[in-house]
Amino acid sequence: MSEETMPAAEAAERNNYELAFHVLPTVAEGEVSGVFDTIKSLITTHGGELIDEEAPARFELAYEVVKHIDTKNRKFTSAYFGWVRFSSEAVAIEAINEGMDENSNLLRYMVIKLTKAEEADAFRFHEALDVPKIEDVEESQKVSETEDSETKEDKNENEEVKEVEIEEKKEETATEEDTA
Repeated sequence: MSEETMPAAEAAERNNYELAFHVLPTVAEGEVSGVFDTIKSLITTHGGELIDEEAPARFELAYEVVKHIDTKNRKFTSAYFGWVRFSSEAVAIEAINEGMDENSNLLRYMVIKLTKAEEADAFRFHEALDVPKIEDVEESQKVSETEDSETKEDKNENEEVKEVEIEEKKEETATEEDTA
């Protein structure tokens, strides 16, 4: 954060923030909730009030992320992603950032001040991953239409086969009657 001083009125004003974070994939799945609890505790310790949250869940990253750990650059292609929304005084954000910097279980994080529109509608990342994409829906409709047309073709073909079989039986019956 910059070293500029904030006006006293703004410093005392509570704003809504979102802290989004990636937990390292090397953290055991059972321990991720403990990391999440530590983050929430950090916020409340510095006077923040929790509003909403999405617990971290593992997913594949869009691109490889490099983090310097124990004198080595490590590359990660997955992480546990979660977020917490909270209200806090602006002066507490610097202390929250410092606490997040000290957390060795994090790959990266970001704190943003929410706009009124963002406050009204929280984006549920993990739920959005489960919703079928438009391309997937369109593809399934094409497959369904193809299956429907194949089904109609199969019915027509089956009806033609039945008609041929009926005609053949009539001819056999007529031939048998003629020879009798």
